[in-house]
Amino acid sequence: MAQKTEAEELSESPRHHEWVTLSHGDREFQAFVAYPETNGATKSVIVIHENRGLNDWARLFADKLAEAGYLVIAPDLISNTQGKRRTTDFENPDAARDAIYALDPEQVTADLDAAFNYIKEDSASTGEVAVVGFCWGGSQTFKYATNNQEIPSAHVFYGTGPEDASVIANISAPVYGYYGGDDNRVNSTIEASERRMEEAGKTYKYEIYEGAGHAFMRSGHQPDAENPNKEAHDKAWKRLKDLLK
Repeated sequence: MAQKTEAEELSESPRHHEWVTLSHGDREFQAFVAYPETNGATKSVIVIHENRGLNDWARLFADKLAEAGYLVIAPDLISNTQGKRRTTDFENPDAARDAIYALDPEQVTADLDAAFNYIKEDSASTGEVAVVGFCWGGSQTFKYATNNQEIPSAHVFYGTGPEDASVIANISAPVYGYYGGDDNRVNSTIEASERRMEEAGKTYKYEIYEGAGHAFMRSGHQPDAENPNKEAHDKAWKRLKDLLK
């Protein structure tokens, strides 16, 4: 039997999904929300996508977090940019990547603030909102921790930390890192991030998964995943769920 696509897995999920329109100033953008099957208010999570945009994998990850019992919002940060309503309207991942790297950093922060406020105030939320991000989104997660002192934890999957040591002082949440052992570009920045966080008296705890490459959460989910990526995916997924409790 052929492996189901991520879109097929999403369509067969028993959980409620919806698209919502968020706004700030004169900007409107789309966000994907996944609701857990619970009988009371739950903790919430913002998922920040990779540099491929809010694709099927990112939305499926949001659904898996909802399956674990969390109310999840995944903002599409290139929604309503370059004339495209959502990531899926871009012609290919390269076009989405180009749009991401053209984003105004202040707009990204404002989008994340809008997503944070929306999900915090949802009646299904306890008001506690953690942040999880991947690749470019991992770097944005680390950065967002410098801008929002209300988040209880920031989870950085193979992303880099802020280079400006002065903004580290603004972080109040513990930052947890998840890195593939063969991801040299990102891993070469860990030591500096660790030093800046330590000098500022901040919590930064990370794990490096031997043999895994960049984006192991996405590649490790695939049926033909190489064993190091599959093991890293499973270990990181367990760690994330344990830390979010």
